[in-house]
Amino acid sequence: MTPKGEESRAHSPHSLDDRIAGALVGAAVGDALGGPVEGYSPDRIVERHGGRVHGIVGPWNGADWRTARPIAPYHKGDGHVTDDTLLTHALVRVYAQVRDHLDAYAIADHLVPDLMTTPRWIPELETEALPLHRIFLAEKWLVARLHYGHVDPREAGVGNIVNCGAAMYMAPVGLVNAANPAGAYAEALDLAGAHQSSYGREAAGVFAAAVAAACTPGATPDSVVTTCLELAKDGTRAAIEQVCEVASHHRGFESALTPLRDAVAPYDTVGPDYRAPSLGARRPSRLHSIEELPVALGMLVVAGGDYRQAVLGSVNYGRDCDSIATMAGALAGALGSPVPEDWSKTVAEASRLDLWEPARTLTEVTREIFKRDVRRRRTHEQMFTALGGTACSD
Repeated sequence: MTPKGEESRAHSPHSLDDRIAGALVGAAVGDALGGPVEGYSPDRIVERHGGRVHGIVGPWNGADWRTARPIAPYHKGDGHVTDDTLLTHALVRVYAQVRDHLDAYAIADHLVPDLMTTPRWIPELETEALPLHRIFLAEKWLVARLHYGHVDPREAGVGNIVNCGAAMYMAPVGLVNAANPAGAYAEALDLAGAHQSSYGREAAGVFAAAVAAACTPGATPDSVVTTCLELAKDGTRAAIEQVCEVASHHRGFESALTPLRDAVAPYDTVGPDYRAPSLGARRPSRLHSIEELPVALGMLVVAGGDYRQAVLGSVNYGRDCDSIATMAGALAGALGSPVPEDWSKTVAEASRLDLWEPARTLTEVTREIFKRDVRRRRTHEQMFTALGGTACSD
């Protein structure tokens, strides 16, 4: 990509607490804004809403949301979060239980039981239910493979459709590894092995790394993208590079909608009709990428890191725009761009969720993990020095 250099709008320093809250609340709000127009094209969205979406809107099919296909029976809209947020919050709960870095076994031992056994308020169903009843088939795969199939957690993702299912809830991994993108990448790859393979798993690692990079003091959209390009492999790297290069030539999402889609299309297996995927859709490949992560990074670049513009660009892009806006919202929030209070308040009330509680929990756990990491690192340094290795200097 062509960096914007000094034209990128860096944000003033923010504390760890601010960045974690910004990322998690930002992800949930982006998710809620994108939900009601998910699966449609930008032109269809304009036709349905009489113009671009500029905030929270109602269900695509209005009062018929319970029965209208293809969305039924989910109440997408009116500020309701979707499964992206439900899974993100579930992963925060796993961190709260383990209080250390996670691996694929943590998904089997903690996340799957959470999905299967504990009823929670499901905004789109407007009732309390097991999260398992809301998540998509690609996420139900976790239960089928890990609980019923007893598959090795590190290999359970093999055979699942390759999509953004693992990537969409990896923001907590990036936050626990704040300012350590390589650590976030490695941890997310391990975790995501229980859920995805191929470029779906790769996207989970790169998104976690992007969130960790966004938490770095002085980070900008360009520095986040640069970090992603340093870590990403195969089609994922190529797609990010191409999309962000195109994005660097735009200063508003309106002009970027079609160019970003054109840029990612060669790497996207789903094809032009999102609801009628191509025969080769979502199959493992070293040449391809999920669509959502490169476009989210592209919208972050187009917006110069501004939360409102990054999320609105993601929402109006259409297709899998709740996940795109989830990722863009997490990244902009982690950079320090404020989430509009009217949006966050409406989403929290409509979804009957305390959007800030998971952030408080994860901040506390992140500090504990960091202290443990420091102890482990110092022990390693001492042992390495004792072996005759190079002594560390302060």
